[in-house]
Amino acid sequence: MRKIELLMPAGSLDVLKVAVVYGADAVYLGGEAFGLRAKAKNFTNEEIRQGIAFAHEKGAKAYITANILAHNQDLAEVEKYFEELGEIRPDALIISDPGVFSLAKKVLPDMDIHISTQANNTNYGTYRFWYGLGAKRVVSARELSLQEIREIRDHIPGDMEIESFVHGAMCISYSGRCLLSSYLAGRDANRGSCSHPCRWKYFLTEETRPGEYMPVAENERGTFIFNSKDLCMISHIPEMIESGIDSFKVEGRMKTALYVAVVARAYRKAIDDYQKGPDVYRANLDWYRAEVGKCTNRQFTTGFYFGKPDEAAQIYGSSTYVKNYTYLGTIGQVLPDGRGRAVQKNKFSVGEKVEVMKPDGRNLEVPVRGIFNEQGEAMESAPHAGQVLYLDLGVELEPFDILRRNEEGQGE
Repeated sequence: MRKIELLMPAGSLDVLKVAVVYGADAVYLGGEAFGLRAKAKNFTNEEIRQGIAFAHEKGAKAYITANILAHNQDLAEVEKYFEELGEIRPDALIISDPGVFSLAKKVLPDMDIHISTQANNTNYGTYRFWYGLGAKRVVSARELSLQEIREIRDHIPGDMEIESFVHGAMCISYSGRCLLSSYLAGRDANRGSCSHPCRWKYFLTEETRPGEYMPVAENERGTFIFNSKDLCMISHIPEMIESGIDSFKVEGRMKTALYVAVVARAYRKAIDDYQKGPDVYRANLDWYRAEVGKCTNRQFTTGFYFGKPDEAAQIYGSSTYVKNYTYLGTIGQVLPDGRGRAVQKNKFSVGEKVEVMKPDGRNLEVPVRGIFNEQGEAMESAPHAGQVLYLDLGVELEPFDILRRNEEGQGE
């Protein structure tokens, strides 16, 4: 059986560490330029160094995104950036533009290069083309079925790797090449500044009746005609593995540490259980499904993997997330008296029940017994995001435990 890599997104150094601790074999992250998430926090070069060091210490890899579709004025800076990365030494670069690829091969001839889904990789001829130029891996277009990926595997060299999305948001545009954001908001999605117009509410207007909005569907809230459900393949790990995919990629460099931890832990267990035996995987299917449903999502679809999506893959009434749990914080340090240090993300109070989510799969529901500020003063509640707190939860805490609150399925 091929070794399966679980590849998680990292929008910040803290999230990178959580991804690795909760089961990622590799993480992908963007520097301060040339990735496709300009609105993410992204990494300084020093943070990239720290992130790579942490990943390597835990036996994981770190890949850097440089997958913009470059314009002339970008190329000199791209070359300079690659020279800087030559000193930092990530495990691979993720690239979509042939000109950027050529610069990477010139500046970093020994660096592994992965071809981004932005390059529209839909057939084995494309894979062989990139392999001939020296690419180690190609990310399949989201528009491929598992049968097509199986055919690609059968027609490419055995040492060439296939990476495919397994979970996360689906883009309405072909392989992510979106023009809507640039046209409607002046923000170029292909250079990292997508404003996500696929999630906006649309109505119909008639040229001679400005200001009169006619619904496209019979729904008083309008309709979200580009609004896809999120991809989720947790119930189809056997089919994904059997299709010949080497790396299971999760979308989400804008996501929280809670989201990354929940998804990484569930897919890690699903992959490991299947490799122990199909019966082990099937016995735990309900747990995997329940866990991924606890992170924010727009409902789930299997995308194109079993054929072209039909109307059931879209959400027509709302663009808001389903939010079953709220992220309260991550334990960063544990004091000798058992209290855990955390930076508060959302409000909670003494006496309230919270869940301690552990990397090993345990979820411990406990009452908050005490909240203390940095001066050691007791507090009844933690209302201010970003405040450093010391928490008594009555259970053994460890660094990277995540605190969340069950919101009983209410939306945002």
